Amino acid sequence: MKVLFSERFRELRLERNLSRVELAKILQVNARTISYWELGQRECNFSQLCEISKFFNVSVDYLLGLED
Repeated sequence: MKVLFSERFRELRLERNLSRVELAKILQVNARTISYWELGQRECNFSQLCEISKFFNVSVDYLLGLED
């Protein structure tokens, strides 16, 4: 599940043509945190997951790989 989140998170960022720095500002996290999430080195917490879901207009289930 961790791999699916990191892949989908990165794909969504790239689809919006956002840099890691730009997305970090939007999500109010450090740009390095975005890198960690995309590389699967760290996981976001529940509230961050909800914010990511809202921003990209996708379900949490999609981000976690539970639906396509």
